[in-house]
Amino acid sequence: MHWNYREGITKAIFLAGLTAMAFFSLSCPETEVTGKVYGQLFPTAVFCMEALAYGEKSVTAEGKIMDLVAKELPLYSYSISYFGDGMMNRYYKEYVEILMQEAKEGTGGKVTEAEQADTEEDTVSENEGNSLHNIEEDKQTEEAEEENNRLSEEGSSFFITDGTGEADREAYKNLLHTEKVQDISLGDYRTFEALAEKFYTVDKSTYTTAKELNAEKLASVDLKLQKRQDAPQILIYHTHAHEGYADSVAGDDATSVVGVGEQLAQILRNEYGYQVLHHTEQYDGDRDYAYSCALPAIEQILKENPTIEVVIDLHRDSVEDGTKLVRETAGVQAAKFMFFNGLSRVREIGEIGYLPNENLQKNLAFSFQMQKVCEEYYPGLTRKIYLKGYRYNMHLKPRTLLVEVGAQNNTLQEALNACGPIARALAIVLGGEG
Repeated sequence: MHWNYREGITKAIFLAGLTAMAFFSLSCPETEVTGKVYGQLFPTAVFCMEALAYGEKSVTAEGKIMDLVAKELPLYSYSISYFGDGMMNRYYKEYVEILMQEAKEGTGGKVTEAEQADTEEDTVSENEGNSLHNIEEDKQTEEAEEENNRLSEEGSSFFITDGTGEADREAYKNLLHTEKVQDISLGDYRTFEALAEKFYTVDKSTYTTAKELNAEKLASVDLKLQKRQDAPQILIYHTHAHEGYADSVAGDDATSVVGVGEQLAQILRNEYGYQVLHHTEQYDGDRDYAYSCALPAIEQILKENPTIEVVIDLHRDSVEDGTKLVRETAGVQAAKFMFFNGLSRVREIGEIGYLPNENLQKNLAFSFQMQKVCEEYYPGLTRKIYLKGYRYNMHLKPRTLLVEVGAQNNTLQEALNACGPIARALAIVLGGEG
């Protein structure tokens, strides 16, 4: 994508002003103010400059300069927009839609009839049983349902804040040494249909193909990680750090999904010897912009810690109030969890060119191998891998996972207990034993 401009005094002045702000920002000591200039003013300026760039057939000097500026702005890909004849055209609408949909990375609270009857069945979207043929629904009804499922998250630290006491952070140990229950044969899932039905739920926003989902290819990707003791290799963070559980306490991060992330980090450190960096910064003050806010910070962490090869974005899903995602394993009640992949592809426009993910196939291989191991050792504890249309910052590393641990109806203890199986599956896959 290039910047195309007409020569004109207005644009020249705008560009000169932007350049002056850039030099001013770079010459000032690093402060909260300069951080805001970089994080908010520059992306807005980029957005405005591109808004002027319609209808041109040649690239001018200003356009080339702005190409260079854009490459240095982490939020550029989230600021792409075009205007035509003073009216918002479909590109701007796509940008807004993508930004809003990335804020709703979970299943949207939808459950099947089977789940309503049995709270121990996997929670999936309304197209369960027909994941390859998405069903069109009334848009207004869907939006109302999604908004209803988020009401308690807006303006509150956690979903529910009744606080029910201390959690047992050692209960997971009963789950670390259970025997393998079954062997999953890849031969049973050679066909696209069989694989998709067993392992995946495809959101109606996107689509997938047999070329993309092939059991043997996904299982053959080498994800083995050689352990080292001198630097972190695994990063855990939370795009939505405010997500909590049924007994989370407002203002106490240890009782939210952040506390669950620390539990997972501690198990990986103490039980399996991995060096783990747990990043606890909050990016969902405005939930709709959480992914765009998190991206530059996570990119900086990876730049400062080049030894990190595994990135885990840990979340908590939202489901209907009558559904509880829990399963008893080895005498322990654990929250069900779900691996999630964004495909950077939506039905209406196809591939989202300005949200590229060169690591998509390895991302898919990582979640598939994790799902397979979990089903062999803890059948029924995982929900199907959820595929949705956007990117969710999963392009950062080949070994990137987005995990939804339980939902708002689960207790903190159930979520903490789920960390044992997740850590064990990670150790098996990264150890090349899967």
